[in-house]
Amino acid sequence: MKTFEELACYQKAVEIRKEISLFCKDLPKEEDYKLKDQILRSSRSIAANIAEGFGRHHHQENAQFCRHARGSLMETLDHLNVALEENYLKQDKYDKLREMLNNGLKILNGYISYIQRCAKEGVPSVDN
Repeated sequence: MKTFEELACYQKAVEIRKEISLFCKDLPKEEDYKLKDQILRSSRSIAANIAEGFGRHHHQENAQFCRHARGSLMETLDHLNVALEENYLKQDKYDKLREMLNNGLKILNGYISYIQRCAKEGVPSVDN
């Protein structure tokens, strides 16, 4: 693998980021510097952390950044919960976004497990 852009977890994170950006266009103006800002930042952080971890070229650091990405994914879910509670999001759209996040979580957890196995088994990282 030559670039983080080939990772399934990164590709899913980009998909999530795009869907959240679309959703945010429908938020009321009074949420611009509240919920909108927070959910945009957390959704963008998922892919950014995956990319940064990949760029570290070391299994343990890569896994750590992927755990940060997982935290950002969960933060994004919490912001979606708020949007649903505040009636900014209909249940069907929430369900679609939540399923996307759940799928992203599964893929990311699988990648973290893979990285940890590589570290444990002594598989060389990219710069070794």
